Amino acid sequence: MKEDTPPLEALDYEIPEKGIGVLSLNRPTKYNAVNLRMLEELERFWARQKNEPDSNVLILRGNGEKGFCGGLDLTSLAEASPTITADLFYRFQARLSRVLLAMRQAPQPIICAVHGAATGLGLSFTLASDVRIITTDARFSAAYINVGFGGADMGCSYFLPRIIGAGRAYEFMLTGGFMTAEEAMNLGMASRMVGREKLLDTAMAVAKTMNSKNPMGLKMTKEAINVNLDAGGLEQALQVEDRNQTLLFARGMLNARQQGSG
Repeated sequence: MKEDTPPLEALDYEIPEKGIGVLSLNRPTKYNAVNLRMLEELERFWARQKNEPDSNVLILRGNGEKGFCGGLDLTSLAEASPTITADLFYRFQARLSRVLLAMRQAPQPIICAVHGAATGLGLSFTLASDVRIITTDARFSAAYINVGFGGADMGCSYFLPRIIGAGRAYEFMLTGGFMTAEEAMNLGMASRMVGREKLLDTAMAVAKTMNSKNPMGLKMTKEAINVNLDAGGLEQALQVEDRNQTLLFARGMLNARQQGSG
């Protein structure tokens, strides 16, 4: 992060090598649950990455041994509940949910490295990422319905049916039950499952492969996939792909001419 950015407390961010950033949720004694401080830091981080990206690929992980993310810090929410109004709650809810939109709009592919539990908002962080690498003890829950809210929250009703299919998504969101690591692999939610000791190394290996590609190609591939998930048909999907490939071709031709004239 730049020098004029307030110091991070609830997050850690480092660039272990050029082009790869590692963002860590950093409340390990609280299961990396999201409080107001973490929300504010996430908002600043994703806004900066969208407008002034400092890497080509991002890895999202959770610090500590307890797990990836336990969701929203309900203790801090309960402390504010005597004074909170429906209007204030709606604004807080909207801020939380827009973090997930910011992740989708980030130009970099996001590799989510999940160990232990990813529940509630932690599950949504996982779903909003582009690639999911998990440990053998990872487990996931759309826990929103377990704490008295609706099971469709924080983008879960958008992401989960698209990733694992509507049939199983209904069950997980209506029951709040846990999905095991093995189920996540079988349902296609995660692409790799490894032991905890190999999690970060595996995520870094995938990030390095991506980082070796054309940065603009990475950005436009992520954009095309996300847009085409909602495309009305094949023709619209092809138009997005055709546009991207033509722009990349033109960019490559321009670079070649500039190098030739130099």
